[in-house]
Amino acid sequence: MNWRRFFCCCCSFEEKDQIGENKSRDYPWEIYTLKEILHATNNFHDDNKIGEGGFGSVYWGRTSKGIAVKRLKGMSSKAEMEFAVEVEILGRVRHKNLLGLRGFYASADERLIVYDYMPNHSLTTHLHGQLAADCFLDWPRRMSIAIGSAEGLVYLHHEANPHIIHRDIKASNVLLDANYQAKVADFGFAKLIPEGVTHMTTRVKGTLGYLAPEYAMWGKVSESCDVYSFGILLLEIISARKPLEKLPGGVKRDIVQWVTPYVKKGAFDRIADPRLQGKFDRAQLKSAVMVALRCTESNPENRPSMLEVVKWLKGGVEIRKVVTDIEHMLEEDGDNETDTDFQGFRGLVQNQNSFKVKY
Repeated sequence: MNWRRFFCCCCSFEEKDQIGENKSRDYPWEIYTLKEILHATNNFHDDNKIGEGGFGSVYWGRTSKGIAVKRLKGMSSKAEMEFAVEVEILGRVRHKNLLGLRGFYASADERLIVYDYMPNHSLTTHLHGQLAADCFLDWPRRMSIAIGSAEGLVYLHHEANPHIIHRDIKASNVLLDANYQAKVADFGFAKLIPEGVTHMTTRVKGTLGYLAPEYAMWGKVSESCDVYSFGILLLEIISARKPLEKLPGGVKRDIVQWVTPYVKKGAFDRIADPRLQGKFDRAQLKSAVMVALRCTESNPENRPSMLEVVKWLKGGVEIRKVVTDIEHMLEEDGDNETDTDFQGFRGLVQNQNSFKVKY
């Protein structure tokens, strides 16, 4: 996309100060006026704020269908780039499991991105936040969310042209609509992969606990990095445990370290979120855990594609081979509960200043 033309287009709409949603012939989204967004969000009132992060804040907006508005804080070159990347990528993608772009507003000192409002908030809110105690996510819903998130990644990795690596798959970036259908969101760190390119080396961005080892240590990014992050997310959905937890003495333990001893003992019931009160399909639980472990293998070449992950989560016949392979791998490890393949990476996790990431 020609970004000079893109921002000229934005400015021309702003100068006209049109009321109502403006559709450009060249772009599939809508260009809003600042007046419209201020009216919908009650001048970005704190009562309308529904989220906040390093990028800025997200506000609920009152319209006929309801909108969410991401307001980037500051106009740094980093914020400018994340805005441009997100609008570019969201303008390209159309899938039921990806949060779609409704529109945007751009001026000299404001960058606003408009999305559909997701009434059931983020996955984090249900697993660890204010809605966690209510346990709205029963087992069928959890598996539906896992499969929906995986299908969104299949679209990015295999159907979008060029292919897209998300680079920040995590629970807070999975939003839930009125029917608890998963919508993968936040494409500010995403990378477009040119035809024929298998991996790239780039500055590390993402969230501790979800980063693939080769990406965290060397900046090597590929689709398999998203696969690793999805494996962590899948374990989080199953167990409602956070990807990283602090143990006494300041030592951090990741979710793979926590789950592995239970898998070795066959104690899969101990992995499931206690709030489910045993109401889950035990065979499906075991299969999902095994799929997650395949996704989080330390060697990226041994990880499956997201196409395979979706097939396995839906109960394809090959899932039995996945379970057998993981069981065989764990038997070869013996009784040692520490996966030595991850020691180097976990050493980095102990020191959060070892590399710069988004929190």
